Amino acid sequence: MLAIKVGDISVQRIIEWEGPIFEPGKFFPDATLDALARHRHWLVPKAMDGDSGLLILPFQSYLVRTRYHTILIDTCIGCGKNVPHRASWSNRTDQTWLNALQAAGVGPADIDYVFCTHLHVDHCGWNTSFVDGAWVPTFPNAAYIFAREEYAAAETANSPIFQESVLPVMEAGKAKLVATDFALDDQVWLESTPGHTAGHVAVHLASMGHRAVMCGDLIHSPVQCAHPDWGAFVDLDKAQAHNTRQQFMASNAESGRLVLTAHFPSPSMGHFVTEGDAFRFDYLED
Repeated sequence: MLAIKVGDISVQRIIEWEGPIFEPGKFFPDATLDALARHRHWLVPKAMDGDSGLLILPFQSYLVRTRYHTILIDTCIGCGKNVPHRASWSNRTDQTWLNALQAAGVGPADIDYVFCTHLHVDHCGWNTSFVDGAWVPTFPNAAYIFAREEYAAAETANSPIFQESVLPVMEAGKAKLVATDFALDDQVWLESTPGHTAGHVAVHLASMGHRAVMCGDLIHSPVQCAHPDWGAFVDLDKAQAHNTRQQFMASNAESGRLVLTAHFPSPSMGHFVTEGDAFRFDYLED
């Protein structure tokens, strides 16, 4: 899918990787085999691989070009990072993401702002690159927008992810710690959406009467539309994440707002629609 328009804002997906990756019953500990079997007919082949039964997820960023700024929302996994809990993500050398960004006509120096919905490894990895023996900001002219609560929690944990992908940005003076309702201008602002992490945020876009919102990891898979109570094993506060997810889907179903998801399968963008006491996701056309 090429760039879409939200009013006069251009939005384009920059994909690092997409494919089958997680076993549904392990990724969603509350999922039941019976329920998964009932949903298989609509999950396969887009959101679930028919052969392996694994969930299909993309890992991607959104390149946003407003009349004022060039913005990245989230920065995927990156290269050369130490990811103790997932060996396949450690020390990657694949430049697919950076090549895709450049194919969209944007180089690292062209980015004005980097918004991270949260600071998990697959959302902040390209924040930094390893140059001359040190981690440095990949986007030399950008301000990196981190929610204060999110940064504080990551700083306390002090994981390799924080040390390699977040702290160097702060040390370079490129980080801007903001409230979870921070507004960049009248076209881009944050919404507090906690639960997956302490300071998780969604990013809103508005132009010429049109609206969209990038939801980050408050929801990972379309199967959660049918089961908002199914939290991911990586959710920090399952009850809070469930409440956030339920309210977010209800609000956006009512408004008809375009939703840009982090991990729903391609084309990843669409609309929540109320269906009984739950929801479904209607994708944009490829």
